[in-house]
Amino acid sequence: MSEKKSGSMQKVIIALLIIGAIAAFRIFNLGDYISLSYIKESQERFQELYRQNRASVIAVYMLIYIVSTSLSLPGAAVLTLAAGALFGLVTGTIVVSFASTIGATLACVVARFVLRDWVQGKLGDRLRTVNDGVEKEGALYLFTLRLIPVFPFWLINLGMGMTKMPLKTFYWVSQVGMLAGTIVYVNAGRELGKIESLSGILSPTLILSFVLLGLFPLITKKLMGMYKSKRGFKGPGVQGFK
Repeated sequence: MSEKKSGSMQKVIIALLIIGAIAAFRIFNLGDYISLSYIKESQERFQELYRQNRASVIAVYMLIYIVSTSLSLPGAAVLTLAAGALFGLVTGTIVVSFASTIGATLACVVARFVLRDWVQGKLGDRLRTVNDGVEKEGALYLFTLRLIPVFPFWLINLGMGMTKMPLKTFYWVSQVGMLAGTIVYVNAGRELGKIESLSGILSPTLILSFVLLGLFPLITKKLMGMYKSKRGFKGPGVQGFK
């Protein structure tokens, strides 16, 4: 079997496994177990389990979070709230920060390995333009997207999988960029019993703050570039995050 056929077969197998996992999630209604209502109802039981065996609970929690995120399944926001209720602000933030970033990176890898060739064949030059932009200052744009919660978490993961951004860059920028939002959700989870819906966590004012925070590095980079251009500066350009 040629290397090309072997690679295609691997992609088909991975795609079937992912489809099977997502189908099982839907068929067996596993989403009910990572819903806000279920987490709230089970809070005391989970806290007792955590008191009895902290390391095992953290390990299982991280595994669930990573699998859920890598398959782009719903529930990341609820799981982050649960971390605040179970582990507290500091431990919860650390656990979620690593679990969410690992899961996001795996989702990016899956998208890149399984879907990239097909998407490139469909979009052609348009995707090449995106790749060129990401290659030039993609880390800055990813950082901006991660800071603004209006962009879906899963969409950013899959979208970046279509680009040539190095995975190590994707990982560290995602971890830093998602930290502010992680802290907000974990802190909100400490008051889990008072939360009635996910929409109640992020007020319009808080969302606007995130948007301004996310746009700040991008606007600053553009303004500095314009200023140096007008001043005839010949040194190295402002590269943002490299």
